Formats: sequence, C-alpha cells, structure tokens
Amino acid sequence: MNSFQIRPIKIEDNPAVATIIKKVMTEFGCVGEGYSINDPEVDNMYEAYANEGAAFFVIENETNKKVLGCGGIAPLQNGDPDTCELRKMYFLPALRGHGMGQRLLDICLGAAMEKGYANCYLETVSRMIVASKLYTKNGFKKLTKPMGDTGHDSCDLQYLLALKPNNPFGA
Repeated sequence: MNSFQIRPIKIEDNPAVATIIKKVMTEFGCVGEGYSINDPEVDNMYEAYANEGAAFFVIENETNKKVLGCGGIAPLQNGDPDTCELRKMYFLPALRGHGMGQRLLDICLGAAMEKGYANCYLETVSRMIVASKLYTKNGFKKLTKPMGDTGHDSCDLQYLLALKPNNPFGA
C-alpha cells in the first residue's frame, strides 16, 4: 500500500510541481490561452507562494519521495481581500483514488482560515468531473460568473465557499 505525505513546498520541488501542472493540464485539454498552465508562476511555485497570504503544498510518496500532487491558496487577484483562491490543485494519475484530494483540500482550507480569509474561490473545467464532485461535496457553491482577475477565462466553472472560523464550542 502506498503511503503519502502532505507538506509545504520546498524550492527544490519547483521542477516536479511544474511537470505535474503541465502534465495534468495537458491531459484534460487545458492548454492555450486562458488556462493556468500559462501562468508565469508555474515554474517557480515556491517563490510565488512564499508570502504571508499564501500557502502551497505538495504530496509525495513516502517510499520514493516523488512528488505526485500539489495545491495551495493565495489572495484572489483584484478580488475581495477576504477571499482567497484555491490554486493549482493537480494530481498525477498514480495519486488519484487514494483520498488525497480531500486531505489536501482540508489542509488548504485550514490554511485559508488561519490566514483570516472569509471565502475561498476556485476555477476549474467541467472536464475535471472528480474535482467538481469533491468541491460540491465540501460545500462549494457554483457561481454564474468569475470573480477577481485570474486570467483564466477558459475555465467554465467557478465555485465559492464561505469559510467557517474555528469555533472552540463546536457550534
């Protein structure tokens, strides 16, 4: 059985993360204008997320230390300052089906709450059916139009989740 670890990105993870983003985006036909595969940050994710309002994580196979997935949060560009964006959550096929999507989403949403965000926004494509199911299962609501200025005009689905602050009384 495979065992996986989720941890913050390190600078030496940049090449593996760029490869994951490019492979998965290509697999789902998300190439060309309006997709995150073209974002300048793709080759330098560690540096792009090394600021107070952001967090980025990788998932590695604990046996061979290969990075197989990634995802993070950052402020929504030209959006409400209380809203972060879930960004670049992509898994290679070897990682899919192991429950890591839920685990990474939980970690990203926890980081968003720790950083004081009230909402989490994301963009995806309808071809990524499993991802959309994960988001709706976790309370993300489908929007009728994009928020902020991500530059990802080719994404045909947008979602928003109101984050619940940690409540020590469980209410």
